Amino acid sequence: MIISMSEMLQRAKNENYGIAAPNVFNRETIEAAYLAAIELRAPMILDVAAVHGIYECADIARFYERRYPEVPVALNLDHGGPYEYIIQAIHAGFSSVMIDRSTLSYEENVKEVKEIVKIAHAVGVSVEAELGHVGQGEEYETTRDSGLTDPSEAARYVEETGIDCLAVAIGTSHGTYKGTPYLDFDLLNRIKKEVDIPLVLHGGSGTGDDNLARAIKEGIQKVNLNTDISKAGQGALRDALKGTIEFALDKSATGEFASKKLNLQQTIALGVEGYKEELKRYMKLFNSENRW
Repeated sequence: MIISMSEMLQRAKNENYGIAAPNVFNRETIEAAYLAAIELRAPMILDVAAVHGIYECADIARFYERRYPEVPVALNLDHGGPYEYIIQAIHAGFSSVMIDRSTLSYEENVKEVKEIVKIAHAVGVSVEAELGHVGQGEEYETTRDSGLTDPSEAARYVEETGIDCLAVAIGTSHGTYKGTPYLDFDLLNRIKKEVDIPLVLHGGSGTGDDNLARAIKEGIQKVNLNTDISKAGQGALRDALKGTIEFALDKSATGEFASKKLNLQQTIALGVEGYKEELKRYMKLFNSENRW
C-alpha cells in the first residue's frame, strides 16, 4: 500500500529505526525494492528523480502496489526542482514530494517551499525540504563545511514552511566521496533538539555502516541510497557478463537443455539481484526489519 511518507517516518521516529530510500528508475529496480521489503517485512520509500520519468515510475509503483498490497511504501519525488515537476508528481499520485531549494537564500527557500506545502497538503501529500546543502562527493574536501545545517534556523524553518520532514546537512555528500566522510553528530543532536519532525539524511552511500547506524540511533529516520546499491548491481552484472555464471534448466540435463550461457534477461536479473541484496543489507543496518 502506498502511504504518506510523513506517517511512515513519524512511526520510525517514535520507535527509533530508519527507513531506506533507494533511488529507483525502472520496472526492475522498483520490483527489486518491493521484494526486498517483502523478504524483510520492512517499510520502504521509493525515491524517484524526475529525469527517470515521473508518470512512468508512478504507474510501475502502482502496479506493484496492487500485486503486493501488504507492503507499506511511500512514493517520493527526490530533489524536486522545477515547479512543474513537483506538480506532475502530485498529479501522478506520489505520496510525497521533496522540494529542493537548498542553494537559495534562506528567505527564498522558505518562500518557495511554503507554496508547495500549501498545494501538497491540500491533497494529502507530504513534503520534504532541505536546510543547508548536501553537496557532491568529488568536492567533499572543499565543500563539506560550507553547507552544514544551522540549528538556530532549523526550528524557524520548519515552523515557517510547514514541512513534514527535514533533510539536514551534517557532513554527508552525494555520490562517491573524495576524502573520508566525517559526520558531525553533535550538530545532529543540536538540530534534533530544535525540531520535532522526522529528519532525513541524503548521501547515505559510502558514508560507512558505523556512521549510518549511529545516525539512525541519534535521530535520522530516512536515509537516501543510490551509489552503493547501484554499484552492487553493476558488480553482479559484470560477473554475469564475464560468463562466470552458467544457467541450466536441469542440472542433470544434456543436449539443448544442458548448462549454457546466460541470456540477456537472465543477465539483467542477476544485476538486479545484486542491487536488491545490497538494499536488504541497509534495511537490516537501519533496524527496519519486521516493522509490518
